[in-house]
Amino acid sequence: MVEFWQVLPVALALVLVIEGVVPFLSPRAWRQMMLGVAQQQDRVIRNVGLGSMLFGLALLYWVH
Repeated sequence: MVEFWQVLPVALALVLVIEGVVPFLSPRAWRQMMLGVAQQQDRVIRNVGLGSMLFGLALLYWVH
């Protein structure tokens, strides 16, 4: 079985790669998106974060 401390750096590296794709391919669109996010209410940002976490947990459960 693979140890948690062996998988964690790989998972973090993949997150960084995925997060870097949009700013690399389209920095202007990324900047506009960030400006739009900055104008959202905290409640909306928090709900998006919660949805993202729940989707990630569901995906982990499905894959594992």
